Amino acid sequence: MSISGIISALVVGLIIGALGRLAVPGKQHLPIWLTIVIGIVAAFVGSAIAGLFTSMWIFVLAVQVLVAAAGVLLIDGAYSRR
Repeated sequence: MSISGIISALVVGLIIGALGRLAVPGKQHLPIWLTIVIGIVAAFVGSAIAGLFTSMWIFVLAVQVLVAAAGVLLIDGAYSRR
């Protein structure tokens, strides 16, 4: 992965984190910085998962948002118990 690929993944990760948070119903107790980190990780993981099946950008985006929503659900559950 080149530098431009990493930078674009970071930018997409910001957007993916916001979309993942919007996809989860109810109020989340996560700070915005943690949502951004979840989005960045989801962008990398979602791209890897979707890359196993196809390279269609809409499918990759959908998988990334689903991974981000799952990450928000899991981490919000752990974060709110603290």
